[in-house]
Amino acid sequence: MRMGKKLREPNPEDELGKHSHIIRISDCDINQNRLASMKRRTLESPRLLNNSSGRSSCSIFRVPQRFIEMNGRVYEPNVVSIGPYHRGKPHLRMIEEHKWRFLGSLLSRTQSKGLTLEDYVRDAKRLEPKARECYSETISLDSDEFAEMVVLDSCFIIEICRIVGKLVPADPDDPILSTFWLFTFLLRDFLRFENQLPFFVLQSLFDLSKMPEEEEEYKTGGGHSPSLAMLALLFFNHATLDRPHEVIERFRNYQPKHLLDLLRSTYTELAQEEPRKGKPTTHVIETVTKLRLAGISFKERKSSDNFLDVNFRNGVLEMPAITIDDFTSSFFANCVAFEQCHKHCSNQITSYATLLDCLINTYKDVEFLCDAKIIENYFGTEGEVARFFNNLGKETAFDVEKSYLSNLFGEVNDYYRNGWHVQWASFKYTYFDTPWSFISAVAAVILLVLTVIQTFYSAYPYVFEPKKQGN
Repeated sequence: MRMGKKLREPNPEDELGKHSHIIRISDCDINQNRLASMKRRTLESPRLLNNSSGRSSCSIFRVPQRFIEMNGRVYEPNVVSIGPYHRGKPHLRMIEEHKWRFLGSLLSRTQSKGLTLEDYVRDAKRLEPKARECYSETISLDSDEFAEMVVLDSCFIIEICRIVGKLVPADPDDPILSTFWLFTFLLRDFLRFENQLPFFVLQSLFDLSKMPEEEEEYKTGGGHSPSLAMLALLFFNHATLDRPHEVIERFRNYQPKHLLDLLRSTYTELAQEEPRKGKPTTHVIETVTKLRLAGISFKERKSSDNFLDVNFRNGVLEMPAITIDDFTSSFFANCVAFEQCHKHCSNQITSYATLLDCLINTYKDVEFLCDAKIIENYFGTEGEVARFFNNLGKETAFDVEKSYLSNLFGEVNDYYRNGWHVQWASFKYTYFDTPWSFISAVAAVILLVLTVIQTFYSAYPYVFEPKKQGN
């Protein structure tokens, strides 16, 4: 009988060698309460930047702290809180009291339609889950508090827009609308990125509160009553970035993310965008001063009222005129913040701000753009305008290859690198930029010609006369 091989007992050390990735941890004391807390934290959703922030539905973010450090309080409301982020702040309490007055006026007007406050609250609660998803930060308000905030803030905006749009009679002594500085701050605060309500919430409560006589009055005139989008744009037309009637009419049925996105879209949706020809060679262009030295000139583009419609052709950079003041600076800063946070929108305002950041380095660049009628400055000194655009361009993620100005950046740089253009432009700038430099250049040329003639006649007897004698 043949005997098989004897099997030896497995050695634990051999097993450890086979599975060398197993780590043996020595016994030690563990705080069980801390361990339980850690386990709970792994199951909790982030609150300051929640899990839904990357979705297209999320469009109202906290502005990154670095932007606030660079641009100051341009993102923070001055007189009115809209939405949850700045709700309850002491310096906004004055308008908070007036919101209830505007809500009371709306309720007294729509009660003949059979609507009560309960109907508005019910509509707000119906939209609550969808509305909460629009905020990047988890809102700590309970359902009743959230609905109250939505009704109060939405009806305030709707009533302001209706009064300004003349759908509702205005009280000439209204302390909100008759105080110029307050009205000016409202224009800016309604466009703060952190100070937004989802537009579909405003639209729903606007439709609910619409009275039959509003439509009838316009039908007798052969038209239709303005939509909420139109009324909001008419309201913002009291600022410097006013939109033509045909643009407002075109956006009658537009459904933006919020009011900031509405005004922004009237520029971005209508901007002329050409197909990209290829990858640009650089992500920046030179300043106004350097481009002028290279022979590039700047001209106001009068054929467009959209500041985004920048064009470069035959060495001429054409830019529509833009007014820079407290309103437009706030609008630019909040649009850039929106485009940086919401990945599901274009980067056209960021592209334009980057263009100005490249063109402007010192007050002299701003001064020239003002002289060329491209910038109308009501913001402050030329140095302050330069600082604003330089700060606005910092810390922003910008990919020129995805920019609507991609072709322009490439064409400007190709022209700038052309040696003949640079040398000829430098010559003109040096000798023909001012009358005195021109006179000096002409005098130098005349002196040079006279010197050549004198040299010729001085050398003539020595060069040509001996030949005559030899003949």
